[in-house]
Amino acid sequence: MNMVVFLLLVLVSAGTCDQVSGTEKVTGLYGETIAIPCNRGAPPPHDLMFIKWKYEKDDGSAGDLLIKQAHTDQHTVQATDDYAKRVNIDDEYNLLISRTSLKDQKTFTCMVVSGTNLMEYPVLVVINKKPSSVTLMDKSDVLQKDKLTTVGTCVVADANPAATITWTKNRKSLVVDGKVVVITPSMKLDPATGLSTTSSTLQYAATKEDVDAVFSCVSTHVLTNQTTDLGPFPIHYPSENVGLEIISKGSIIEGDNVTLKCHGDGNPPPSSFFFYLKGQKTLVENSDNYTLTGISREAAGDYKCSLANNEKMEASQSLNVSYLDLSLSLSGKIVKTVGDSLSVRVDKSASGEPKVSWTKNGKGVNQPEFSKLTYADSGVYLCEASLPGIVQHQSFELVIEGKPVIKSLTEHGVADAKHKVLSCEAEGVPKPRFQWSVNHTDEVISYNDGRATNKITVYPMENLNVSCTVSNKLGEDVMTINVSPVFKEESEEKESQNDLHDQSMLIVGVVVGLLIAAALVGLLYWLYMKNTRQGSFKTRNEAGTSEEIKKLEENNYPV
Repeated sequence: MNMVVFLLLVLVSAGTCDQVSGTEKVTGLYGETIAIPCNRGAPPPHDLMFIKWKYEKDDGSAGDLLIKQAHTDQHTVQATDDYAKRVNIDDEYNLLISRTSLKDQKTFTCMVVSGTNLMEYPVLVVINKKPSSVTLMDKSDVLQKDKLTTVGTCVVADANPAATITWTKNRKSLVVDGKVVVITPSMKLDPATGLSTTSSTLQYAATKEDVDAVFSCVSTHVLTNQTTDLGPFPIHYPSENVGLEIISKGSIIEGDNVTLKCHGDGNPPPSSFFFYLKGQKTLVENSDNYTLTGISREAAGDYKCSLANNEKMEASQSLNVSYLDLSLSLSGKIVKTVGDSLSVRVDKSASGEPKVSWTKNGKGVNQPEFSKLTYADSGVYLCEASLPGIVQHQSFELVIEGKPVIKSLTEHGVADAKHKVLSCEAEGVPKPRFQWSVNHTDEVISYNDGRATNKITVYPMENLNVSCTVSNKLGEDVMTINVSPVFKEESEEKESQNDLHDQSMLIVGVVVGLLIAAALVGLLYWLYMKNTRQGSFKTRNEAGTSEEIKKLEENNYPV
């Protein structure tokens, strides 16, 4: 039997055996252990004698790895090179290679020797290596509008097979056109490991609309895919328009501070400008504004600014300054005489038409214009002129003076009739002084708007001519009144009452006397008539006619 084995080994060494057509392919992972099946893992023949593994060297010659006898757990390593420490075989005759590298990408052959046949089963080994890293390099901070700018470089290192790199913007693939999109790929092999490092550089000409765009590097490999995002990027572009702004809280008023602000629509915004101030060119750096302090009306006009690095990019603005001057032809304290005329001239100089109003002692009035002044016209006159944001005031005090004139001198009696009140009313400015020609008490003086009133209490015992004299620095006036005594009036009133009583009594006495006299006359007449009729009746009866008797009877005289 040993002789048979020996002869088979000789035949195997001589390469005289049948080889199965077609080569199986097995993929392993870099650095790990790969199991290479023999005859796709099919069971060995029942009359198996041994199995031998060998490989194809770089020069095309065969190299022995190991051999294992049938029905035994032992195997013999035949390799004398690097494989001597990395090869092994399991119970199912799979070849085991540890710590695989790209050098293991070759054909390994399983030779099956039986009592009736000798077969070979070649297996091609492929080793895959997942990229060790995906990194971004040369990443830009900003992109330039309409100018090719490097977005970044994507590097996929130590892979097998080599990874592929593509670029997307907002998850849509970018297509190279040489103008807006330029992609530059490259690949390097590590001479020691044979691993590939792939890189790709993206250049992109941005637009303003790309300010929120997200660019992505997409790494594709048989073992893994990875997406790495870049952005969004600020988009830099030069100013296309320049504006000049005048900053003020409201209308610009003479004396205000005014700030001129120049700005461009570029990104980043420009920070250096030229300001053209009434023919003077001023450079302002690291700022976009210039302040005019205490501006005057002469500063009104057109102003201009431009970019410091491009003076053709400019803007202008008109600056208006509001101002208001107000003066009156009268000021301070104005003294006039009652009856005089008065007019006031208002002089105003303004940037617009101001609103003018007048007040006298705080109450609204028309502009003072008097043909004949009265005491009531005295007061403080205030003129107010206004424009939006501006108010000016001018005032004067008008004093009307005049010689005092007595308007009335009156006498007032009181209920107890023991005294009298005299009232003297006069007009005059300055305030007049009162002087009476009689002693008096309880003097009361009032003065308002040039009208003065002086009241006194007197106790006249007899008829008096009382004079009221009023005076000031301009003159005086006098008026006299006749005042009757209060006690004489009382006596006359009592006498009058007594006379009236006596007269009444006299009339009553006269009436009573007349009535008594009438009664006596009637009585005497009656007696007389009675006596007369008795003494003469007979004679008349005798000598009288019947007509007389009848007449007496009709008059009810006794017959």
